[in-house]
Amino acid sequence: MNSPATPSQASLGHGSAVLGFDVGGTDLKAALVDTGGSICDILRVPTPREGAHTGDAVVAQVGELGLRLQEGHPTVHPQAAGLLVPGHVNDAAGVGVFSENLGWKNYPFRDRTQSALHLPVAFSHDVRGAGEAEHRLGAAAPFRDVVVMTIGTGIAGAIFIDGKLYTGRGMAGEIGHSKVADGPVCACGGRGCLEAVASAGAIVRRYTAATGVVVAGAKEVLERAAHADAHAVAIWDSALDALALDLSHTIALLAPEAIVFGGGLSQAGAALLMPLERRLDAILTFQRRPRLLCASIGENAGVIGAALRARDLVDERRGTP
Repeated sequence: MNSPATPSQASLGHGSAVLGFDVGGTDLKAALVDTGGSICDILRVPTPREGAHTGDAVVAQVGELGLRLQEGHPTVHPQAAGLLVPGHVNDAAGVGVFSENLGWKNYPFRDRTQSALHLPVAFSHDVRGAGEAEHRLGAAAPFRDVVVMTIGTGIAGAIFIDGKLYTGRGMAGEIGHSKVADGPVCACGGRGCLEAVASAGAIVRRYTAATGVVVAGAKEVLERAAHADAHAVAIWDSALDALALDLSHTIALLAPEAIVFGGGLSQAGAALLMPLERRLDAILTFQRRPRLLCASIGENAGVIGAALRARDLVDERRGTP
């Protein structure tokens, strides 16, 4: 069922009216932004999963949501759209190269979405798009060298070096697929990937496997850990250990001024940041420990990032600096 999401209070500033779409492992969000930078409306639906046809299903859903948003706000006329998807993406080609969680391979998202919406489309990775929103408008804005790390269904990061997004031709920031343990098996085919140990989805799966108890989400596992559930404590501690180990590698390589955490697990706040700080202090020697912060834009960072990308596309086509 289609449902509204809470519009973010973040303003994008004056610019073109645009649509933004953020495809996540769980939900697909769509937003309409007016020329004043206000978010007129946000819609959220479950991300469709249809095996080899998931790409087609996502584009069809994007087309439907775009139409609903325009019909609901007939005085707002979007000039472009931004689309963010997870997995390995080729921004320049507009292709979703591979998504281990949603199953597409080499899917031409930009071309298909332009046909569905009859608008020019800016295309990118979901975490890079959300990271750009956080870097332009949120907690990462004060920093030139910063990593915005999203911990949700999966784990990935947006890397900013000297104020510029570094993409590595679509491969940079795949933090979730660093090996931090001997297991479990990751959806990418590897063993012991950070994403398989410490993502919100992994925490839920590991708790259910250990106890046979089905929980609603990682938040419930954290609540059980706070009440001394031994299995929950062990799983949460191992997730923090894995995160700290991976972050120590990121710090040694990039020396960021700050690491900003977004995604569902960032809602744990101090329960996430304080034990990570202690673990990093125990690991690091001469390296500077960056500031650890929670993202400030919130759950709608993805659609805001998509809208910012769409505005950039309009400006590029107009030759606006």
